[in-house]
Amino acid sequence: MTAENLPFHPNPSAPDITLPKGACDAHCHVFGPAARFPFAPGRTYTPVDGPWETLEKLHELLGLDRTVLVQASCHGTDNSAMLDAIEKSNGTCRGVAMVGRDVTDAELRRLDAAGVRGIRFNFVTHLGKDADIETVQALAERIAPLGWHAVVHFEADRLETLAPMLKALPVTMVIDHMGRVDMGKGMDQPAWRMLLELMDDERFWVKVSGAERLTREGPPYRDAVPFARDLVTRFPDRVLWGTDWPHPNIRKDMPDDGALVNLLARIAPSAEHLHKLLVDNPTRLYWPEQAP
Repeated sequence: MTAENLPFHPNPSAPDITLPKGACDAHCHVFGPAARFPFAPGRTYTPVDGPWETLEKLHELLGLDRTVLVQASCHGTDNSAMLDAIEKSNGTCRGVAMVGRDVTDAELRRLDAAGVRGIRFNFVTHLGKDADIETVQALAERIAPLGWHAVVHFEADRLETLAPMLKALPVTMVIDHMGRVDMGKGMDQPAWRMLLELMDDERFWVKVSGAERLTREGPPYRDAVPFARDLVTRFPDRVLWGTDWPHPNIRKDMPDDGALVNLLARIAPSAEHLHKLLVDNPTRLYWPEQAP
């Protein structure tokens, strides 16, 4: 039995701010269309179709020029929908895949040639079975020669257990959604301090995304701003941002993506911080050949 998902916002607003040229949505998804790209049989949720063409139009409205598509658990290790979107993007899109331990070297090389630059490991229980620690270690060693990174998705209460393993991996690591800290517990909570300590290791990056998921207050997500701003200020060269469109597993208050973009004016303390967050940092990680 899978959880059904709400449709994404039918009429997102144009943002009030103008984003810098080359701005990147570094965390979003394409789902289906299911008739062409079926969802995984063992999935824990069934999203609405969120095809590339719809995402492309949204990015045009928001002022986003580049995209990083992150494979989600509903498609499992079948990365076909993501790869199809990357191919249609004319070089403006990169991907983060999900693969099994039995993935062949030839398949990894194929994914690399197609525009994949990392793999994602899930430790969020409601999205399915945790990634196996031995598999994580084995795959990290295999992707290291490709220059790929690992994206890790976990609940904040898992960080203490996961941190030793993550620190031992031989690749750059990107933490999803600010480590999914409980924003109702404030910035003195142990999980937040632990996340900051982990970020002191320069191999770690973090996405200041997920305000609509982590908020306790709801729109306009004011309680998320201090957390995101703290990360952007402390670690300006290792932060990324994304919409998380089409917002799977949001059960109420489906976000207006224009409002999420508007939050950037409060998250980034200066134009320089905003440029690093949206342009420079994703370029270094996903388009290193274009980095200065």
